[in-house]
Amino acid sequence: MVTFAGSLLFLIAGYLIYGRFMERVFGADTNRPVPAYVQQDGVDYVPMSWWRVFLIQFLNIAGLGPIFGAIMGVMFGPAAFLWIVLGSIFGGAVHDYLSGMMSVRQGGVSLPELAGKQLGNGIRLFMRLFSLVLMVLVGAVFVSGPAGLLAGLVPDVSILVWTVIIFVYYMLATLLPIDKIIGKIYPVFGFALLFMAVGILFALFYNKAPIPELTGGLGSHHPDRSMHVFPMMFVSIACGAISGFHATQSPIMARCIKNEKYGRRCFYGAMVAEGIVALIWAAAASSFFGSLDGLQQYVAALPETANKAAEVVNVISKDWLGAAGGFLAILGVIAAPLTSGDTALRSARLIAADFLHIDQKPVTKRLLISVPIFILTFVILRMNFDILWRYFAWCNQTLAVFTLWAITVYLRRRKKLYAVSLVPAIFMTMVCSTYLFVAPRPEGFGLPYAVSLSAGAVITVFVVACFFVLKGKNKNEIE
Repeated sequence: MVTFAGSLLFLIAGYLIYGRFMERVFGADTNRPVPAYVQQDGVDYVPMSWWRVFLIQFLNIAGLGPIFGAIMGVMFGPAAFLWIVLGSIFGGAVHDYLSGMMSVRQGGVSLPELAGKQLGNGIRLFMRLFSLVLMVLVGAVFVSGPAGLLAGLVPDVSILVWTVIIFVYYMLATLLPIDKIIGKIYPVFGFALLFMAVGILFALFYNKAPIPELTGGLGSHHPDRSMHVFPMMFVSIACGAISGFHATQSPIMARCIKNEKYGRRCFYGAMVAEGIVALIWAAAASSFFGSLDGLQQYVAALPETANKAAEVVNVISKDWLGAAGGFLAILGVIAAPLTSGDTALRSARLIAADFLHIDQKPVTKRLLISVPIFILTFVILRMNFDILWRYFAWCNQTLAVFTLWAITVYLRRRKKLYAVSLVPAIFMTMVCSTYLFVAPRPEGFGLPYAVSLSAGAVITVFVVACFFVLKGKNKNEIE
C-alpha cells in the first residue's frame, strides 16, 4: 500500500510542479489569440470553457489503455507502478502538453502537419498515412471492446446489435459540430468514469488490499518468461504512461481552448488524471486476487476467446462495489473507449481534411471524407479483437516516438530547453525498435532478446546521431 499511496501523491505533485515547469519551458502567452476565436467556424473551431475542454480531452485519451493495458501490464510486477508514475509525468504529460500547445500556436493543425513541419515532407507523408491507419484502427478497437462489455451487461442484445448502435453513434459524433454531441454527452460519460475510479480507489483502501510493493523487485513476474519488462511492459502500458494516440486528440481540443493559460490544465492535467486511473486499476488487479500469482492464475484459467482484461474488470467491480456499483463501474469502463473511438474517427476526418485542404464547414464535404473512413473501419471490425489490440499497442508507441522527436526539434529551433522531450524521445525510440525485433511473429521478428536489444540500441544511436548532425539544418519558419 505504501508504493501505491506514494505513487498517487507523486502523480499529483508532478502536475503541480513539473507541469508548471513545462508551461514556462513552452512559454504560454495569455495575450496571444487562439484558433478557437481566430478561426471559429461552429463545427470544429468552437470556444469552450476550460473544464469542458479538460473533460473532453481526458475522455478522448482515456480509452481501454489505462484500464486494460494497466491490468495486463501489472502482470510484469511492481515495475508497472514506477512506469505509470514516471512515464506519465516526464513522458506522457510532456508529450501531450507540448503537442497540444504546438497545435494551438499553429492554428489547430493535426499531428501529421505538426510533425512534418519539424521533421520534413517525407515524415509528413508517412505520418499522414500512419496516423490515418492508427485512427481507423482505434475506432475499430473501440467499437468491438465496448460492444462486448455491453452485451455482457444486457445479454438479450447481441454483440452485433451493440456494434451497429455504437458505430452509428461514432458516425454522428464524427460529422456533427463538436458541441452538439461530444460537448453535451461527455459530462455523463465523465461521471461514470469518475465514479468507477473513485469507487475502486475507495475499495482498495477499505479492503486493505495487498498491493505489491517496489521492495519486491523490478524484475519480470510475467508467467511467460519470454515477456521481459523491457520492452514488453512499456508497450503493454501505453495510454496510462505515454501514448502517441493522445497527440492525435490534442489538436481537436487545440481548436476549442479559449486561452493558452488553460493548456496545462487541459493537456498536462488530463494525462496525469489518466495516469491515476491506470494506477488504480493496476493496483486493483494485482491485489484483488491476493497476489500477482493469483491474478495470473485467474487470467490463465479464462477461455482463449474471452476478453481477459474485461473479465478482470467485471469480477472486481461486482465484488467490491456490489451489483449497482459494479454496474456503474462497468459503464465507466465502457464510457472510456466510447469517448476515444468517436474522437479517433473525428481526428481521422480532420487529418484527411488538413492535407487535402478541404473546408469542413459544409456537411457535404465532411461526408466526402468521412464515408471512406467509415467503410474502412467497418472492414477492420471483422478482425479478432486481440489481434487488433496487439498491433494498436506497437503502432501507438511508435507514433509517440515521432511526436517526441518533432517536439524536440520544435523546442531546439526556438532555443528552449529541448532536453525535456529529448530524453523521453530517446527512451521510447529504444523501446519501440527493440520491441519490433523481439516481439513474436507476426507482430515482430521474434529474434533472441540479446540480439533485439543490440539492434534496438543501434537504431536508437543512429536516430540520436541524425538529430545532432542535422542540428541547425533545414530550418523551418519560426511560428
